[in-house]
Amino acid sequence: MRRTGVGAVADVLVAGIGNLFLGDDGFGPEVVRRLAAAGGLPPRVRVVDYGIRGVHLAYDLLDGCAALILVDAYPGGGPPGELTLLEVGPGDLGSGEFDAHGMNPVAVLANLDQLGGTLPLTYLVGCTPAEVGEGIGLSVPVAAAVPEAVAAVRTLAARLVPAQPAAPRSR
Repeated sequence: MRRTGVGAVADVLVAGIGNLFLGDDGFGPEVVRRLAAAGGLPPRVRVVDYGIRGVHLAYDLLDGCAALILVDAYPGGGPPGELTLLEVGPGDLGSGEFDAHGMNPVAVLANLDQLGGTLPLTYLVGCTPAEVGEGIGLSVPVAAAVPEAVAAVRTLAARLVPAQPAAPRSR
């Protein structure tokens, strides 16, 4: 296990990404808000709403984790509300201009090595947005996809966290 930025121990970091003031771009924060409120995740899973704070995600990744699950709006080309699960590797990132004041997940991950870190096993749970213009609140199809995304993150996190060691048996 590795330490994360606020003293919590995590093997899996679940990162909600997005801007609440841009409609469906608030998908990631809404999913992680519901995950955190419901609880019940394995103890070595840390759930954080990073919003648009890319530099904070970068620093937490420098502290290390075995796996990262990004939750974000993802214009995958499907109909609004469609979920996509992708595994993301270094070859998928190319290079991105890092902006410490913004949240471009590709740039954060692409530049992690320049900051002294390494990309953990990374997944994206993405949702095709309907509207990312100024405004607060998710569109109907994206809001309807939130419970399915919560379930997908739970399933993925449970798969990624190594099983807890069995308690020793008394003889």
